[in-house]
Order: sequence, then C-alpha cells, then structure tokens
Amino acid sequence: MKMGFIIIILLALLVHGYVLWHVYQVLPFPVWAKWTVVGLMIASLAMMLAGFMGVFDRMPLGLASAAYDVSTSWLIVFLYLLIAFVLLDVGRLCHLVPKEWVYNSTWTAGAITVLIAGLLVYGNIHYNNKVREPLTLNTDKQLSKPVKVVMVSDLHLGYHNRKAEWQRWVKMINDENPDLILIAGDIIDGYVRPLNDEDMAADFRRLTAPVVACLGNHEYITGIDKALDFYERAGITLLRDSVVTMGDLVIVGRDDRSNRHRKSAAQLLAGVDRNKYIILLDHQPYNLEESEQAGVDLQFSGHTHEGQVWPISLVVDGMYEKAWGAYRRGNTHYYISSGLGIWGGKYRIGTRSEYIVATLR
Repeated sequence: MKMGFIIIILLALLVHGYVLWHVYQVLPFPVWAKWTVVGLMIASLAMMLAGFMGVFDRMPLGLASAAYDVSTSWLIVFLYLLIAFVLLDVGRLCHLVPKEWVYNSTWTAGAITVLIAGLLVYGNIHYNNKVREPLTLNTDKQLSKPVKVVMVSDLHLGYHNRKAEWQRWVKMINDENPDLILIAGDIIDGYVRPLNDEDMAADFRRLTAPVVACLGNHEYITGIDKALDFYERAGITLLRDSVVTMGDLVIVGRDDRSNRHRKSAAQLLAGVDRNKYIILLDHQPYNLEESEQAGVDLQFSGHTHEGQVWPISLVVDGMYEKAWGAYRRGNTHYYISSGLGIWGGKYRIGTRSEYIVATLR
C-alpha cells in the first residue's frame, strides 16, 4: 500500500514536470517571466496540497474560499494543458507539427490560453445552470397517493459552495413542493468550518419537506464526528445502516463504503415490509446487483459526478456498471446522479449538475 502510494506520487510529479516544462518552453516571454508563470502554477498546486493539511481552516473565510477556488481550478487547467502538449508532441513525432510551434510561440501559447479560458468560462456557466430531471416511476405496490420526491446528491457544501449558493438551492427544492427530500451523501465537501461559520444548518431547517440522507465518503474525509454533529443540527434524518418507514415508503440508508463493516443490502432489508415501496440510499453505486437481489424498488446513488469534466467522464463511465442516469435491473430501478454540487473548481464540461424530481405512482 505504501509503495503504491509512493509510485502514484512520483508519477504525479513526473506528469506535472512534463506540463510545466512545456509551459516554460512554449511561452514567448523573457526567462524571468517564464519562471513567474511556472512559479504561479507550482504555487497553485502547493496551495491545494496545503488545504488538504488544514491550512484553509486557519485562514479568513473569504481568503480561504478564494484559495480553494484558485488551487482546485488549477487541476482543470492542468488537465487541458496536458492534453494540449501530448497532442503537440504526438504531432511532432508524426511530422505534422513544426518545431517552432512548441518553442517561444506566441500563436501556440495564445491559442492554448484562449481555448482553456473559454472552456473554463463555459464550464462555470454550465455548472451554475442546474438541470431539473423529471422521473416518473410506476409501481404495482399500493400507494395511497402519488408521492413527489426531490432527490439530490453531492452538494459538497464548503469553501466553494457557500451559504448564498445553498440558499438558492433550498429555494429551488422548496419550489417543487415535494413530499420528501432524499440526499445520497456528500453534503459536506471536506471542511465543516465554512458550514458552521455561515450556519448552513439553519438553511437545511428551512426545507419544507422531511429530509432523509445517507453518508458519503466526504463525510468520512471531513471527520465523522464533525459530520454527524452537523447533520443533527441541520435536522436531517440520517440513515446509517438503518431503515425508516414514512407512510407507504420504506427508506433504507446504507453507510458509505468507507465503513468496511457496513451491512449488506440484504441484511438491511431483512424483516422489511415488502408490500411497501422500498427506496435504498447508497452513496457509491457499486455492486448494483445486490439491490436487485434484495428486492429494492429504487436505488438512489451519487458519488461519480460523471467525471465532472471531459475526458475524465470517459474514464468514470468505464469504472461503473452505470455511472450516471436512470437504469434498470430486473424489477429494480436505479438513478445515479451526477450531483447538484461539485468537488473542487466549479466547472462542468461535458457533464451537468442536476436535481431529480421523481413522482412515484
């Protein structure tokens, strides 16, 4: 495990070195200006790593938010710089790209800058335009009336998705007049301090329908005790390997896979009234066959973000049986959400931020 971690770090440093060397080579600037740009890129990476070690929590809230946004946005810039330089190098090897395109080139540097800047502007606008996904689910089980459920996942509230943003989402959810709100984990991004400083728990209590949630892996990253304290103050019904009956519905919440001792879907459904409509909340959409075999009617998951940006979305699609959207196995329906919020830089490129408005009939 330790050796694997060391290898990953070395590969990451090698790839970063590759990108930074190409940035230095392509910029048509004096040497001092080249080093300034490279230095700022290194500083962005260092700032993000420092944030993981708790530095943001010791900074003023506004400054910490800016540092978070800048440092995590670097990852998106880095991704597209890597793609651009790999394409240029392959082009050179195939004798399609002349050498002068990659050395002190105003045109190449300008084109890459404009392209990436355009992608970031588009990605941020697209992220902020939340998609309402309607979903109608018919069942043979007896419901006294149709049930309207708003389902969201991966809010990632924290230094980037702050109080004003969360209040906008609260209004958006309340405007649906749901009977029930389900959250499939990762309410907290990883830092509970901004949620406490801005009293976001009070905004959860403004939601006009009961809120039921399961934990995500980011609650474990945050620190499970801190996360549980916030959930309690927010008035959320948290299901950790537990079950609650609400009218004609049975809602089952699995603990996140971060808990290696969590119960299986079959164990959780033992003794459950099978005449009621059974909804399973499970943050990470692995082993979907377990819900089918256990007799779940609907599983709602998140976690994948659908990769957040292209082409990471292609990688994520290959990692899961279903990485995003509606799905069905036998009599079990699934919806794997790409998330309402996001981790890191607020960009959606080739993916979307969404909330699901499900009607059970």
